[in-house]
Amino acid sequence: MTNHPAAIMIFAAGFGTRMGALTRDMPKPLIPVAGVPLIDRALRLTGAVTPARIVANLHYRAEQLTDHLTPRGVILSHEPEILETGGGLRAALPLLGKGPVYTMNPDAIWGGPNPLHLLRAAWNPDQMDALLMCVPVARALGYSGDGDFAASPDGHIQRGPGMVYGGVQILKTDGLATIPEHAFSLNVLWDRMLTKNRLCCVVYPGSWCDVGHPAGIAIAETMLAGDDV
Repeated sequence: MTNHPAAIMIFAAGFGTRMGALTRDMPKPLIPVAGVPLIDRALRLTGAVTPARIVANLHYRAEQLTDHLTPRGVILSHEPEILETGGGLRAALPLLGKGPVYTMNPDAIWGGPNPLHLLRAAWNPDQMDALLMCVPVARALGYSGDGDFAASPDGHIQRGPGMVYGGVQILKTDGLATIPEHAFSLNVLWDRMLTKNRLCCVVYPGSWCDVGHPAGIAIAETMLAGDDV
């Protein structure tokens, strides 16, 4: 399929407040899981799609991430204020270039196939404006909610229980220009796509863990070791 994304956006600007003392002096993307910083695990996944550009937005403890990411060739989008995912992505568009992009939350740990590779294989820009990697609640380790989305057999999704968004997607960015808010979540753009039936998903076949709180580190490390959680 043509019109594959050429760029990846990694969201690395947040405060990581749910991590408590772990982020008092360190940005969340640098927290190690099994000895590897979260953001390095995200960067390892990007090799499957050979992007022309990788961009990360920075705010909290930006100097630490700058020192870490600059030698790795990551382009940096500095945010003087928190813009949330939608505002942060829109601010980074001059660095990302035109066309659809991959976006990644670096605090997601994947126990199975590379999610970027799966998204690339399923991406069809004629039928979708965004393609989300979703994880069935039963395979979302350490997650206690009901999920974000429900899928139809053809891969289109609606709000509902059953699957949690895994933090990786392909997204067309055109609609960002028409959102009036300065800081906003990508949920605003997704909701517009939902009304047009243009929001789709790939169901992840492996296990997944969101390192959103300190206990998630041990859960993710156990998953990576191949043990039952």
